[in-house]
Amino acid sequence: MATDERRIPQSVIKRLTAYLTRVQILRASNVKWVSSQEMAKALDLTSSTVRQDLSHLDYYGIAKRGYETVRLEASISAVLGADKVWNIMVIGAGNLGRALVKHEEFGKRGFHIRAILDSDARKVGKRVGVLKIESTGNLARIVRRERIDMAIIAVPAGAAQDTADILIKTGVKGILNMTLAHIIVPNDIIVVEMRIVSSLRELSYRMLLNTSK
Repeated sequence: MATDERRIPQSVIKRLTAYLTRVQILRASNVKWVSSQEMAKALDLTSSTVRQDLSHLDYYGIAKRGYETVRLEASISAVLGADKVWNIMVIGAGNLGRALVKHEEFGKRGFHIRAILDSDARKVGKRVGVLKIESTGNLARIVRRERIDMAIIAVPAGAAQDTADILIKTGVKGILNMTLAHIIVPNDIIVVEMRIVSSLRELSYRMLLNTSK
């Protein structure tokens, strides 16, 4: 990683992910250059915000020309770790877990789902795409076998903390929590909470607020 991610504000990191997606779209369309104004318009930001955010990178644009999309993509990718391959396991073979495994976009973006696990013996052995559901009882062995970097927790909320505790003991340092439960982890473990229901509640509130105007 060329830039120390810890020094970049979280709000900027979130926007950098949006910039990366936008640049990848432009690259797919063979667009060679993009200006801060064009990026800002596409993402509903100000051009000054875009320029300030991109100043955290090791690559700088050219006056009156903008940013070369190839180099901009490479620089943002280096900061976000998007230039690496990450091995992931999914814990929970319910509807959500199976859907994640079948999502082809993860692999295209460098997130390779290597295993899916469940505690239900009736699910173990069944296939989800190219993977076979394995038992959570073998979690530690699978982490070592697949060299897992990150885990996605997609289990019932009541099992979230126990699942996280087991993952931490195996050496997994990154967890994406997709349950409704809040999990407590040591300081050296990175957890990102992704709560779909909470996001839908926020959306419904804002829609109701908008219709009341």
